[in-house]
Amino acid sequence: MNNKRFSGKIFRKFTLVSLTLALLIGLLAACSSGAEESTEKRVLRIGVLYGGSDNEPYFRQQYTDMFEISHPNIEFEIVGAINYDEQRFEQTDPSKPYTQPDTYEKMKGMLNGTNPVDVVVIDYSMLRRMTQDNLLQPLDTLVTQDKFDLTDYVPTVIEGIKAVGDGNLYALTPTFSSSALYYNKKLFADAGIAPPTDKMQWADVLNLARQVSSGEGEDRKFGFSFNRWQSDGYSSAQLYSQALQLKMWDDKVEKMLVNSDQWEDVWSTVASLYKEEIVPTQEFINKIYEKQSTEGVNDPFYGDLFIKGKVAMTIGEYGYINELKKASDNASKIKDFEPVDWDVVTVPVHPNDPNVGGNIALSQLMAINSKAQNDKDAWEFIKFSNSKEWAKLKSRSLYEMVARKEFLTPIGGMQYNIDAFTTLKPLMPTNTDDEKIYRENPGIWEAQQPGYELFQEVINGTKSAREALTEWETRGNAVLEKIKNNLPVDEGVGDGSVDIMPMPR
Repeated sequence: MNNKRFSGKIFRKFTLVSLTLALLIGLLAACSSGAEESTEKRVLRIGVLYGGSDNEPYFRQQYTDMFEISHPNIEFEIVGAINYDEQRFEQTDPSKPYTQPDTYEKMKGMLNGTNPVDVVVIDYSMLRRMTQDNLLQPLDTLVTQDKFDLTDYVPTVIEGIKAVGDGNLYALTPTFSSSALYYNKKLFADAGIAPPTDKMQWADVLNLARQVSSGEGEDRKFGFSFNRWQSDGYSSAQLYSQALQLKMWDDKVEKMLVNSDQWEDVWSTVASLYKEEIVPTQEFINKIYEKQSTEGVNDPFYGDLFIKGKVAMTIGEYGYINELKKASDNASKIKDFEPVDWDVVTVPVHPNDPNVGGNIALSQLMAINSKAQNDKDAWEFIKFSNSKEWAKLKSRSLYEMVARKEFLTPIGGMQYNIDAFTTLKPLMPTNTDDEKIYRENPGIWEAQQPGYELFQEVINGTKSAREALTEWETRGNAVLEKIKNNLPVDEGVGDGSVDIMPMPR
């Protein structure tokens, strides 16, 4: 019996390996067909923002290993603009102010140096600046020349990339991340209210939230939550205003800009949601935790009120689907738990641009340096990484989405509106170099600090939104004045520095 089991395991393992090899061989054949490979050894240099002993193996595993199998004559050099290992172990002088590296200038240096990289992997905001500085080769001619099919690319990706290149294509990305508005079908059905729809404006979504909210005390059902985790009112207001691209201070960091009609509208709108208990309040969350602590209850959902059926609508990332599925699959093990019957629509939009969403990230954009020494292999690598065959293999991910719509299918055979994640375009980066402002003015965080406490006063009703914003303007301007005159700033929590972290996984 044991021998049979052992033989069965060996057979299953052999079958799995065989299938994997067959799929890989098919991929390599498809991607290299029609082109005769030269035996000449060549180097392809790829520039990424953060290098280091942890990041390079990950990048190779994700993007270059398979390409090297089909192109044995090409050797990859992964170059990091900032070495994470050096940043981590560098001993700084505490008596001297720490200066954050200029990430854009570091990346720019790799493109313009004596031995420039051929391919650069960047995020969306950096793509805009690089196209404006003429650092990248346009890909449109190469796409046409090789008849590289982009017709099934999701609008979120292809239109978003072209938007920052004045209609031209300067990069491609095989994957992206996106969010959507999740809603509880049962709560809407019980209230006799039609659920939200795609491209619904914020005002309409919040109106639905008011209609579907019901109950008192522990039985309260909230209409909306800005995310599935509880956040303070100030942070919720920042999320709400994201697509409006409101600025807290001017580009010269000399004057606060919060005392305006737009800011007043944002604060009044979001504060009213807390006052009316349309969104979960901190008091409600505290009561839940106190009850769980008293009863010794283990919460497998870590306070996620949407999964618990306490919130009718919430904004969540694509990977949240996997959490909802796991909760449903294990429902029988959880006392008094009823799985959520849910679906998704696009995140709410503002009327000034109803085709743009503020919860989309294009973080692995691949572009060719205008000064590339090996631009031919660079284009072959980008084609390979953005091919249909590659997308098919990567489409099994539970946390990121592939850019080719053909391989975007609901997770685990479920039925939901997957187009909600792919319809809206990403938010256009502003011309302001925010990263530079924070880097060169670390004390500027103190100018933001009053916003937290003042927003709470608006919720409590001790100040109107305009009164709170006027005070924020005054206190913030005092901080900016100190920064301008190089005077010490009480920086509160933290010094405004940005931790150097490994490449996102």
